[in-house]
Amino acid sequence: MPESRVPRPRRYLVCEPTYFTVRYAINPWMHPDVPVDTGLALIQWRNLVRAYRDHGHTVETVPPVPGLPDMVFAANSALVLDGRVFGSLFHAPERRPESSAYAAWFKAAGHDVYRPESVCEGEGDLVPAGRYILAGTGFRTTPEAHREAQEFFGAPVIGLRLVDPYFYHLDTALCVLDPVDPSAPSAPGREANIAYYPDAFSPGSREVLARLFPDAVLATRRDALALGLNSVSDGRHVFLPPRATDLADRLARRGYVPVPVDLSEFLKAGGGIKCCTQEIRS
Repeated sequence: MPESRVPRPRRYLVCEPTYFTVRYAINPWMHPDVPVDTGLALIQWRNLVRAYRDHGHTVETVPPVPGLPDMVFAANSALVLDGRVFGSLFHAPERRPESSAYAAWFKAAGHDVYRPESVCEGEGDLVPAGRYILAGTGFRTTPEAHREAQEFFGAPVIGLRLVDPYFYHLDTALCVLDPVDPSAPSAPGREANIAYYPDAFSPGSREVLARLFPDAVLATRRDALALGLNSVSDGRHVFLPPRATDLADRLARRGYVPVPVDLSEFLKAGGGIKCCTQEIRS
């Protein structure tokens, strides 16, 4: 029998793709000569917002800024834990103005914002998983930013090296499925569980993940290239792309409920469901 999963209401921050396009190339997915259907992108994005709200989650929006086509990828703007905001410093100069736009939203909402000194791309590479923060490096966020995050949050940061340029952010290769509350009587001592694609990581990082998460759901390369791991879970429902069929089946066998949401236009920029979703953990 699959394990019973319990969803938890979440609060998400998103940005409408008013100015979304592929104007430059900063990852292997991006080809400026391939046109983006901006109307379809907006419809897909609205479907994602509707899916979140239909499942009981709160969704807030930050105003898009002209000239910032990747601002729709809200996850890269920060990591928010216990109401504390660790901001971003983008690797690509084209994206650096996004940091200020998001910081202004957080400040208006009553949050102080820490601005890192080292390159750091928010939840793209900083992924809370139970008592740990899993932290990607290799293409964008630097190990120095991992150390800044550990000092800021006072939580153990586990560095993981990405080795495949198609999985340039940690959240393209790994998804947290259920951050379990260790105090819950039904799950004493349990940690969060994850899904991930092993070949996106260095051998040492694969070993770390296998030790920390022996019950993890493993994804195929096909599903990983559909950005199946760039998904969002509320502990029961997993919002994921419809093309990630094998992953959906594996999740269902574990008691999760796959919720397909098509964001295929955003794949042209190397982005997906999680990229478009910043979680505000207060």
